[in-house]
Amino acid sequence: MNVVFISPHFPEYYHNFCSRLKDRGVNVLGVGDCPYDMISDETKNSLTEYYYVGSLENYDEVYRACAYFSSQYGKIDWIESENEYWLELEATLRRDFNVTTGPQIQDMRWMKYKSAMKEVYKSAGLKVADYIKLDTLDEALEFTKKNGYPVIVKPDNGVGATHTYKLKNDEELKDFYNHKQDYIDYILEDFVPGDVVTFEGVTDKDKNILFSTSHFMDTSIMDTVNEASDIYFHSEPVEGKPIYEIGEKVVKAFDTKSRFFHFEFIKLSEDKPGLGRKGDLVPLEVNMRAPGAFIPDMMNYAYDVDTYTIWADMMIYNTCFYEIERKYYVGYVGRRLGIDYELSDAEVADKYREYIKIEADIPQVLAQAEGNHIFIFRAKTKAKLNEITKAIIAHKKKKAAPKKAVKKT
Repeated sequence: MNVVFISPHFPEYYHNFCSRLKDRGVNVLGVGDCPYDMISDETKNSLTEYYYVGSLENYDEVYRACAYFSSQYGKIDWIESENEYWLELEATLRRDFNVTTGPQIQDMRWMKYKSAMKEVYKSAGLKVADYIKLDTLDEALEFTKKNGYPVIVKPDNGVGATHTYKLKNDEELKDFYNHKQDYIDYILEDFVPGDVVTFEGVTDKDKNILFSTSHFMDTSIMDTVNEASDIYFHSEPVEGKPIYEIGEKVVKAFDTKSRFFHFEFIKLSEDKPGLGRKGDLVPLEVNMRAPGAFIPDMMNYAYDVDTYTIWADMMIYNTCFYEIERKYYVGYVGRRLGIDYELSDAEVADKYREYIKIEADIPQVLAQAEGNHIFIFRAKTKAKLNEITKAIIAHKKKKAAPKKAVKKT
């Protein structure tokens, strides 16, 4: 089997996807925009061969890389990246090299455009937040008269929470409209009160879920990006929960054959007329790739499995060989530079040594959404997990300024 993997060196831990395939005898052929002598030894060792291109944005260069691999190793069986940014590149290469595994270029609309996702959700019988495409200011103001404030504005085709804002009144809406990026197509969406809950996993070629889990976002990614605040979230069980039932519906509604998937829902914090009651799940968006922010590793630590192996076995054997049994709660905290914490990074590492599984600095390009310095940790109980989380995110209290003495006259 020949698998082309786009950008195996970034994010840094993505060599795990490649190494599990290579360990099973697959030719793993990397294409990246980082010179070979600058990629990590782990990435080098995970690949059969690496082809350097000046830019992954240059399709001709990437096409030539795949053509070279095809001439050296034979027909390409899979083209993957597990990266939202390269989904369209993957699909275009699949078309040009007649690779039938994975989404095709005609599938990109419902995979990339939030407005198209909503139509698929509705076809599955799920309710979605009301929205319009942000074409004119008059239409936008009319939308807010109908739905009220706040509203969410976001790119129709966007990655993560970039260029996503909560607008609270006409003045903020007008200001955004007058200064928005003209090259971005935005949608204006009714605000849904609640917290983000994810559902992610791996499917086989018939859309059967081989492995899945869920994470509860204790902080809003949108607020984290816009306000540079701490980010923290934790894993939650899915077995016998509504998230699994609804997640399975979404898996069936979308073209999720032989995929790592990552879905996001809003768990309503209050009743929302037309959408549901407090605690109900409202679909937000789909991502047909592995979740970011080390979530695959968090899945591993929760179940004592190897998610990368599950993904590789799906591609090769169309099955999962693990007995799936949840054993731990797993937490993630991303700290910010410039914040004075009660415990230093070293003190956190020393105090919670037996619970911490990963401690790492995050590249600046990812730090906006993930934090500058992260801790991933696990515990047998949710209470212990909460204790560790609170300790890591605790900020030093600012000392009150001393009162000035009042001069008596």
